[in-house]
Amino acid sequence: MDFNQIAMLQKLKGGVDRFRANHPKFPMFINAVSQNALAEGTIIEINVTSPDGKNYCTNVKLNADDMDLFNSLKSMNLH
Repeated sequence: MDFNQIAMLQKLKGGVDRFRANHPKFPMFINAVSQNALAEGTIIEINVTSPDGKNYCTNVKLNADDMDLFNSLKSMNLH
């Protein structure tokens, strides 16, 4: 890993730390969901409302491939 990549990772970590400080309930929510609700067949819905009131909504139903990805990410212990 070169110096630029290390600097980019440090900047990213700083951004994640600020996000966690600004939105302390969100990481707790993600943790609870990842421990208790992620299973094949789970539906994840995302709803976004822009400042001007436009609403965007989508959902995905988790399949076996998705669960393999989530389990790989969990094993990396990213937090």
